[in-house]
Amino acid sequence: MRDKDIYALYYTKACPFCIKVLRAIEGKGVDLELVDINSVAGARDKLLQNGGKTMVPCLNYNDGVDRWMYESDDIIAFLLQGK
Repeated sequence: MRDKDIYALYYTKACPFCIKVLRAIEGKGVDLELVDINSVAGARDKLLQNGGKTMVPCLNYNDGVDRWMYESDDIIAFLLQGK
């Protein structure tokens, strides 16, 4: 489980929806841990175990409950709210 206000984006470098998220938040001051599921050992398994699927992009955050958000437009809107 993550601490509150710590965000991790599970992604792959070749995923167009992942690139869309990264470009949308670039330069916006979003503090984000990037987790490439093809490079980070165990990341794909963690994504499947906790989020229920291996689809990317996936934003993991904790607002009192460990949450896993999958849709790129939802992720962008969530990360940019109040920016």
